[in-house]
Amino acid sequence: MSTTHENLTAVAQGGLSAAGLRDLIDAELYMPFPFRSNPHETQAAAGVETWLRRWGLTADPAVAAMIRRTRPAQLASFNSPGVDAGILQIVANQIAYQFVFDDRAEEVGRTGPERLLPMLCESVAVLRDGERPATALGAALADLHRQVRERCTPAQAARWAWASSEYVHGLLYEAVAHAGSAPPRTGVCTSIRSLTAGVEPFYPLYEAAQPCEMTPEEVHHPALRRLRRLSVDAAVWIADLFSAPKEQQAGEMINLALAHQRAHRCSLPAAVASAIEQINDTIREFERLRAQTQPSLSPAGLGYLDGMVGWIRGCYYWSRAVPRYTETVTAPALP
Repeated sequence: MSTTHENLTAVAQGGLSAAGLRDLIDAELYMPFPFRSNPHETQAAAGVETWLRRWGLTADPAVAAMIRRTRPAQLASFNSPGVDAGILQIVANQIAYQFVFDDRAEEVGRTGPERLLPMLCESVAVLRDGERPATALGAALADLHRQVRERCTPAQAARWAWASSEYVHGLLYEAVAHAGSAPPRTGVCTSIRSLTAGVEPFYPLYEAAQPCEMTPEEVHHPALRRLRRLSVDAAVWIADLFSAPKEQQAGEMINLALAHQRAHRCSLPAAVASAIEQINDTIREFERLRAQTQPSLSPAGLGYLDGMVGWIRGCYYWSRAVPRYTETVTAPALP
């Protein structure tokens, strides 16, 4: 299932016989983690619907339709198969919130990065200082923060808030990139994408699902820091493969496959094949480092690491089935 340079050349020359772009991804992406789902998925889906309605986030029919197409509880189920119903509900609520917040930030940011400042500053104030929100999005975030504090230790909740603030900052960087006179280079694109992925805030929740807390030395160990980066990149880059046709049509730039297309000046299928090579290398490095690190981890650390695996696996199985990315099924795999 590994992608080779020869495969990339075959795609560029029209020599690969995959029927569609999703077939190309399925054939070439290295995915060593088998499918799993959480038995509480149906309950979480109902909880997400209630929670979004409570804070008025689905009052707009367009937002409600977007949530139906993105299935946040399904993504939570696929990436968090082993957690209890309480943690799964928080994960699902946060995924839904981030979908709504991200789409709103894209809409506002397209009119100018400075127009994003009020909503982003409100979010940081809620996360950092516990300030009272003034908008529905801010109120939903404050309630999400409450849920996290009730389930997590103070240290875990602080890590969640810090990582969530980094996600907020990433949306501003994305808006600045869109407002620039030239598309960002691949390295800048992937740096921004690692923040806008919004994956790292979920990792403290997997630690909270364990019976004990990780020590600061374990949390900040260089190996775990590297594993976090590899897992976030692999997870969000996999989603980028499936979202590339939709984002290309919308004029988006912060996407790994589209960055490869700009860098290589090639067709979208060839760019996807090139991006798959990078993702496969990332997953293999994650596997090697995971095997080296596991024996020294505490039970909480092992649960934390399982959460990283879950996001890599979950983003793949969710992306290939979710209605949000139906364009990938029909997009041709040949240039």
